[in-house]
Amino acid sequence: MAARDRAEAGGARPAGRAAARELILRHGWNTTVYQVLNPDIRHWFTPDGEALVGYVQHAGVRVVAGAPVCDYARLPEVAREFERDARAEGLDTCYFAVEPRWLELVRRRSEVALIGAQPVWDAATWREAVDAHASLRAQFNRARNKGVAVERWPLARLVTGQPGAAELRGLRERWAAAHGLPPLGFLTGVELLPEDAEPDGPLTLDRRLYVASRLGAPVGYLVASPIPMRGGWLIEQVVRDPAAPNGTAELLIDSAATDLASLGASRLTLGLCPLSRMHRPVEEPRRESPAWLRVAFAWGYAHGRRFYDFAGLEAFKEKFWPPRWEPIYLVGGERIGLRTLYAVAAAFTGGRPVAALAQGVRRAYGPRWR
Repeated sequence: MAARDRAEAGGARPAGRAAARELILRHGWNTTVYQVLNPDIRHWFTPDGEALVGYVQHAGVRVVAGAPVCDYARLPEVAREFERDARAEGLDTCYFAVEPRWLELVRRRSEVALIGAQPVWDAATWREAVDAHASLRAQFNRARNKGVAVERWPLARLVTGQPGAAELRGLRERWAAAHGLPPLGFLTGVELLPEDAEPDGPLTLDRRLYVASRLGAPVGYLVASPIPMRGGWLIEQVVRDPAAPNGTAELLIDSAATDLASLGASRLTLGLCPLSRMHRPVEEPRRESPAWLRVAFAWGYAHGRRFYDFAGLEAFKEKFWPPRWEPIYLVGGERIGLRTLYAVAAAFTGGRPVAALAQGVRRAYGPRWR
């Protein structure tokens, strides 16, 4: 089967998703690795079936979700094979949300841009870290005093038709509407399961779902995804009803982190803060990105909050006092150009970056123009 056919089949058929899941559980190291199973991500396999690349395709660019999933020793070989396959189709390649380990393998041939940072905790010390801060304890108690309680639900409750699924979907829609969010995809897609997911199928076994309820009704939920090779978890989604009591999101995160630590987790992260400056490596093992790209990111940090509150997201995660922030990168197959950035934007906006930008402008400046 040709590589292109493998990619399309792997992303669409249950057999392909099962094979992808098996490789992720065996070799998954990158923080975003489990998100490769999100419904809108295509799957490309090597001919021997021992390596996987998850990606979306926009504007003639394959945007890879993190790094290839395979044995560490094969990473350079798999990347080169995937990039050759892309070039045969007239396509470029980039890798979004990769971590320093990947840079050790590509620093000589690829342009690399620091795109942000992720806060990371040692799960065993989570309880000690958060209990040391009265402001956090006050947030937890504020929600509890309003009757909010958190419990773990089976992930199958996200499958259409299952008990509670309609309530969680309605909550998610109210959350998205309150934030003025365009349809999101790729690593921020709100739909985590394909339409044909079975309640008792393998795709409902690995993620963890925590639900905050008040007076018997869900007012928020959190989804955590495994990072198998590191004994870790990514807090992938935190959804809060706009009418939920203050402290609900904080209580959800604390409850999930405490439970995951009790299950033996060693690493916890709340994921990427785009454009964050919380981490600045003294020496980065990379080929320097072009000056225009550094200027573009600096402008985005200074002015991007008009369209999306990057600083607010960073401040929210920082309130949990992470002991460290780790860098996250965008890596070009060879170079990073304007088409690369457009493709990344299209990946996150469901293929509509211009419409998403216009929506952001209306939200930022609309009141001034009326």
